[in-house]
Formats: sequence, C-alpha cells, structure tokens
Amino acid sequence: MQHQNSKPKGQGWCWMMIMIPRLLRVYINRRILITIRNIIRFILTTLQTLYLFVTMSKPSSSDPLQPPLFDPKQPSVPISYPIKTLEDLKTRSYFNSFHYPFNIALLPMSHHAASSSSSSSSSSLPNRRRLLVCHDMAGGYLDDKWVQGGTNPDAYAIWHWHLIDVFVYFSHSLVTIPPPCWTNTAHRHGVKVLGTFIIEWDEGRAACDVLLSTKESAQMYAERLVELAVTLGFDGWLIKMEVNLDRGQIPNLKEFVDHLSSLMHSSVPGSVVLWYDSVTVDGDLNWQDQLNYYNKPFFDICDGIFVNYTWKENYPSLSAAVASDRRFDVYMGIDVFGRNTYGGGQWNVNVALDVLRKDDVSAAIFAPGWVYETKQPPDFETANNSWWDLVEKSWGVLRKHPGVLPFYTNFDQGRGYHISMDGDLVSDATWCNISCQGFQPHLNFADSTNPIQVFTDLKGSSYSGGGNITFKGSLEEHAHFEKKIFETEFVLSELPIHLTYSVKSDGNSSLGLKLAFTSTTNKREYILLASQPLNNFSGNFSKAIMTDGNKGPSPGWVINQGTIAMNGYTLAEIHAVCYRCDSPTNKLRWLYSSDSSDSTSASTSDYFAILGHISIQTLEYKSDFPVASSWQVDTKYMKWTPGPQGSKILSLQISWELKDGKNHQFRSYNVYLVKSSKQEGTSSRLEHVKEYLGVAQAKCYYVSELKVPSGTYSLKFIIQVCGDDGTLQELDESPYYELAVEGPQISITM
Repeated sequence: MQHQNSKPKGQGWCWMMIMIPRLLRVYINRRILITIRNIIRFILTTLQTLYLFVTMSKPSSSDPLQPPLFDPKQPSVPISYPIKTLEDLKTRSYFNSFHYPFNIALLPMSHHAASSSSSSSSSSLPNRRRLLVCHDMAGGYLDDKWVQGGTNPDAYAIWHWHLIDVFVYFSHSLVTIPPPCWTNTAHRHGVKVLGTFIIEWDEGRAACDVLLSTKESAQMYAERLVELAVTLGFDGWLIKMEVNLDRGQIPNLKEFVDHLSSLMHSSVPGSVVLWYDSVTVDGDLNWQDQLNYYNKPFFDICDGIFVNYTWKENYPSLSAAVASDRRFDVYMGIDVFGRNTYGGGQWNVNVALDVLRKDDVSAAIFAPGWVYETKQPPDFETANNSWWDLVEKSWGVLRKHPGVLPFYTNFDQGRGYHISMDGDLVSDATWCNISCQGFQPHLNFADSTNPIQVFTDLKGSSYSGGGNITFKGSLEEHAHFEKKIFETEFVLSELPIHLTYSVKSDGNSSLGLKLAFTSTTNKREYILLASQPLNNFSGNFSKAIMTDGNKGPSPGWVINQGTIAMNGYTLAEIHAVCYRCDSPTNKLRWLYSSDSSDSTSASTSDYFAILGHISIQTLEYKSDFPVASSWQVDTKYMKWTPGPQGSKILSLQISWELKDGKNHQFRSYNVYLVKSSKQEGTSSRLEHVKEYLGVAQAKCYYVSELKVPSGTYSLKFIIQVCGDDGTLQELDESPYYELAVEGPQISITM
C-alpha cells in the first residue's frame, strides 16, 4: 500500500486564515468575525508581500524545506482538491488535471434511496424530517485528500451513516469538490453527497460581478457545476452566497440557482440543490435564521434551505408554516462548535434536535468534527460514539440499510492498523481510506451493565479489510446474549437467501446470527443460525438452522453458511447471538482447534468472539468476474530513475477498462505486484511473493516511487476485481500488466 504523510503541509498563511477564526468563532458573532478576518487578512497579506520582496531581492537558491508549487497537470500521488477561481471553473481546467480520473466516485447512489419512499420535492428525498451533516473539518482536504489512502490510522471518519440523509463536504474554497472517499462510502449507505459553492469576503464580491454580470454568465457557471457533479458522481450542491449584492444582481442570482437546480434534476435524477440562508432578495447579507419573505424566493427554486444556526426556539415552527407542504425541505442549522447556536451545540446538540423533532422540520448539523478537532476525551472513537449516541437518542433512527441484495460488510471503518483478505494478512502498515468502509453496524454507546461488551475493533484480527466486531465479557454456560447490529429492509422473493459469516473465537465461545423477518400482515418470525443445536434457549426463536461450518483459508477463522427460504417476508433486523457450546462435538473441536491469538479467556465464564464479515445474497447469485483477457490494461506517465545499490525507482499510472466497453460495477480493485528475477547462475525465472500495493476505487492506480531491486527483470501488476458480495477474483485469473525492467536508467514516458 502506498502511504502518504497525512498531516497538512505547506499551507502557511492559508492554514492560519482558517484556524484563527475557527478558534474565535465560539465567542464572536459572524459580523464581528468577518471584520476580524479582514483585518487579519490585511496584516498577513502585507507580511507576505514584504517577505516575498525581501526573498526575491536575494540571489535565488533552492530551499529544500519549501515544498514545490502544486501543478495539477503533473503526475504525482493522486489527491482531491478544490477549485479556487471562477476562471478555472469557466475554462474547465479541472478536467485537464492528472488527478481528475482518480477523483471519479466508483459507487453510484444506492437504488434504495430513490425507491424506498415517496418524495416531497424533485430531490427524491424521503417525505419526513431529515438529517443533513455538513463536514467542516479544519478547512477540509486533510487525510481524506489522499485518494488512494493515507497512513493515519486515527484519521477523522464518520460511521453513523444510519442517522444521516444528506452529507455536505464543506471548505472555504470557491468550489468544494467532495473527495471520492466520502461519496463512495455515503452512497454505499444510501446517503446523498453535495459539494459546496461558496462566495464570501471581498474577493467573493468581485467574483459576483463576473458570475452575475449577465443571465448567460449565470447559466454558464451553473452548467459548469452540473458537469462536475455528473462527471465525478456526487449528487448536487449547497449554494452559500455570503456577500452583499446590488439589487440589480438578484435576478441573475435567481437565474443561477434556478438553472443549476433544473439542470441537476434533469442530469442526475434524485439530485439536490440547497440554498444557504445568507444574502436576501434585497441583496443584503443578513442571516434570517428562519425561512421568511427575504429568502423564500431562493427556497422556491431549489430543493431546500440550510437555515443559519443562530435561530430562536420558535423559528422552526415559523419556518415550517412558511414552507407549507415543504416543511421537510427546511434544514435548521446547528453549529456543533456552539457559536450562538440554539442549545449551545457540543455535548448539548440534543437540545436543538429535540426542538426540531417536536416541530417536525429537518436538521443540518454543522461541523461534527468538533469531537475530533477539540480532542474530546477519552479518545476519538469513544467520544465520537458518545456524541452520535446523543443524536440518535434525540432524533431517532429513521433510515435502514439499503435494501438491495447482495449485502456485504466487513465492519471496516476506513482506517486501521492492518489489512486482511479472506483472513490472510496482506499489510501490517497503518492506513486510512474512507472509501473502504463497509456497512457500519448499529452499535449504541456501550452499556457497562451488559455481560458482553460489543465494539468495533481496528487492532484485532480482521477477516477482510481492517476491522471486526468484537464480543468480550462473561457468559454463563446456559445463558445467551443478543445484540442488534443492523436494521434492514430486504424484501425476499421465492428464491432462498444464502448467508455466510466468519467467526474467530476461543473455542468455548460461539457466535450465531438471529434474523428478524416481517410479513405484509406484520407477522414476525425469528430464525437463528448457529453452528450446533441449542436446546437451552431454542424456544426463543421461531426456527433454528444449523450452519455448515468449515475452517476458513486462514487459521482460526470458521466460515458459517446457511440457507433460508422466507418468500414474501422482509428481512428487518440482524442480531448477533453469543452463546456457549453445550457439549462440543468432534467437528466443533476440530473447527476451533486453532485458538485465536486474540483469545483472552481464562475461566469457564469468560467469553470472547470476533465477527469478521457477513454476506447475504439470493441462492442463484454468483459473482460474475470477467476473464482476464476481456480487460485492456495500460500504463502511462512512466518514470524511471536510478536508485541506490543498482536499484531503480519507478513511478507510473496503471489503468484498465473492459474491451467491450460495458460499465460493470465492482466494489473495488486490489492491486498486487509480483517481482521476477533470474536465479543466479541459471536462466530460470524466480517469482517473488505477491505484494499488496493498495486498493483502487477508480479504474486507475498510481504507483509512486516503487523501489525495484537490482536483478529484477520484470514487474507484474495484478488487478484483482472485488465483487459486491465480498468475493475476490482469484489472483491467477485476474487481469494484469507485465513490465520489463530494462532500458536506460532515466526515462519518462507520457
């Protein structure tokens, strides 16, 4: 896997511009903040000008500590980045960037989001109150900017997607393009993703003179934004116009919003365009904190309004009255940092949510990264779970996991300390890549009174990816413990469903699954999947099915499989069931004979088990991997440079497409490398082990500064296709590109 420094580098003055107002914002209202920011901006600009004057007056010299200016056209480790000027937006320069193809989201929006419920507007959002989450994390584009993954196992992430309907990626650049990692994982969970178009400060006022100069100009820039969303695969825009305008510019501003909304809807069914409560129809920058006469004309021509977060207690109900039958399109803002927000934000975020739930309008949570940025104790994972638990208890769980089979999860949070494939460790390096998140379980904040503690573990063994669900505690011999981990709505047909799940335990601890089904008449059936008969508590279930348990390909893992026929029922819930073997059979002793290194059992009551993955599909489903010869694999931007001790350093881009031009959707692509050298004294070819390089969420991968030892004569890059059900194409049957290591020591091919 390629690893990048995850900390911001070379941001200098811009970093100070972001962080100083952020530290002040808890105590100061927005108008004062704007004045302070302009003063700081003037001082820093003056200092920077003086610095440049002094340094440019000196003889030029190379400063090894000064990072080179970013040139998006030059090959480098792929990153996500915003568009900062109207000129770059107008000229479509982003599409000429080397980084552009890497930033295309691989996963389309789940069919479930558009089909499971009726809509109150053209956006195909559910006809109920909704929860929008606006990412505002220290300026954005931090660990998440590394498209192929970074190295920080403690990187910021969101994994409470079951509470969220819309996710907005936010920064203070003109055009904030969501990094594809957020789009991929949000879409996997049925959540829409919006970018941000923001106009602010003095340069924003000048930009508006261009943007709104004519009706045609307003339409053209709207079309540029639509093109970005359509091409990169996200679902729309938040429009934030935080400048004073002339009244004469308002008609063209309305044309911009209207054209953007209508074109987004026709280009991406189910897309969303939201207006932020800022400039009014009179052209004044005057936050209303509610939906009213001054901002409703913008609300009327898009999919909703993100109301500023300094509202009073009665403003949500007033806004709902103004919205009429579109009350759910009113998103009342809540600033988690607490800057004059109702209830104070932070650990009191539930105060505002309680009011919005009572008034039956939507909520927009701004900057949930507060937990991460302010280092809430005792650690990020615990504090983040506790904070989102407040949200869940107040707001409720209104969404279920997307109801389209196959269903697969490995409980990966998109960060961790190792990576496994089918139980085998392929990398022991720390990493982060939110694109890799599996469906996240519904694990409420831990209850210390429970005999078994249930938590996601990123450091223990994983069957696939870098996470698992761990069950640890004490359980008496004839007792059992249940924990709901998913709420779903899989409508079953006459075809049976096939379930597979992996378990690693101490041998005396067993783990099964309880499936809750509902019929059209609300009849409920509970079916237990377990590896042995459970006479002690089998009466708690409608039916118990013995799984076909087999040792997995890696020591310690047991793969359990079972088939269920429930025609016409809906699979509504998945529970984990912890229990003990009554009297282990010879087969069970054989299955669990290789004790896990994670095992901590010291007495007969101690319990420890790991759930590695769950896969559900119809019985006839089969991963359809195209044969290797059906792929066209190419390379470009190849660069060879000499390395130490006769080695060479290689950088290149690998890309792949199906020759028939069909756009098959796959979960991801693992990239492996096999180095071949000649056995000393012979002409025999010696192949080294398959080395895991990383994972691609697009149909391309950039290999950066790969060290090729002396004596290596060929490199074989293998592209392993990953199916939606978690299956992996056999490496020996996967497409590949073989490259001869020869020629000049220094060469570059484009």
